Amino acid sequence: MKRIGVFTSGGDAPGMNACIRAVVRTALYYNLEVFGIQRGYSGMIRGTIYKMKSRDVSNIMQLGGTILQSARSEKFRTTIGRKKAFEQLKKFEIEGLVAIGGDGTFSGASVFGDEFPVNIVGVPGTIDNDLFGSDFTLGYDTAVNTAMTCIDNIKDTANSHNRLFFVEVMGRDAGFIALRSGIASGAEAVLIPEERTNIDELIKTLAQNYKRKKSSSIVVVAEGEKMGGAFEIADMVKQKFKHYDMRVTVLGHLQRGGRPSCFDRVLGSRLGMEAVRALRDGKKGVMVGQIHDRIEFTPFSKACKHNQEISSDMMDMVKILS
Repeated sequence: MKRIGVFTSGGDAPGMNACIRAVVRTALYYNLEVFGIQRGYSGMIRGTIYKMKSRDVSNIMQLGGTILQSARSEKFRTTIGRKKAFEQLKKFEIEGLVAIGGDGTFSGASVFGDEFPVNIVGVPGTIDNDLFGSDFTLGYDTAVNTAMTCIDNIKDTANSHNRLFFVEVMGRDAGFIALRSGIASGAEAVLIPEERTNIDELIKTLAQNYKRKKSSSIVVVAEGEKMGGAFEIADMVKQKFKHYDMRVTVLGHLQRGGRPSCFDRVLGSRLGMEAVRALRDGKKGVMVGQIHDRIEFTPFSKACKHNQEISSDMMDMVKILS
């Protein structure tokens, strides 16, 4: 293998730039030519591909987002689109790819690798932390810390006005951000997609806190919560808990941006380096991850379909410590 490509796809995540830097510099260390593919699969189809040198990735580790930019591609979902993408790779004589992204990225990579002779190794880049095969995904640590800081700030004003705040964080299909940031900020309750929400139980918890004369209450809600999200939950609670002054705050894309934490910079660097080594060793169709501080490789099919499980101990922690 003499030439490899690197791209980011799907939602951006802090730490992606550290990973890109590691891929480029590791490739150059092993005398490989490396090409950056802009805007994910969409750019691959269009041929927006350029050769990268060491200086192209200087001073980017501290930046959020991705210097290669990202996009979702409907064309890549078609056989014609994937064929065009492969033709562009052949044009640049690219034999292997490092795909940095999440579930959708790896699903596309799995099909692409089955249809055409190109080796692909994935790096888990998603703030949701919902991929099987790595204890943590790129961006998760930063997103959790961002959410925690925002909740801390909200708690200040909640205490000042004796209010109940419902704070919605990202997590369409997974509640990892909500759970960890909720525990870290001392939330009274955490509502996530993996657990069925019991409104009566929530009301009981809030009522007990009210009787204990707590000056404020925080309920953290993952956006994918099955009963509809923070606004809907707040409306239900308001009907039975009318004497409490309530507010709803949606953190949204604040959690996806910002400077990556030290953890995400180091994780991105390590996984990027190992992804290049894996390509040199002939690996393909796998995601590189870190489990108990060891590098492990998981087939795309397993990484996508077998999502991480929420810890029941951490759910108990919310109930006991609130």
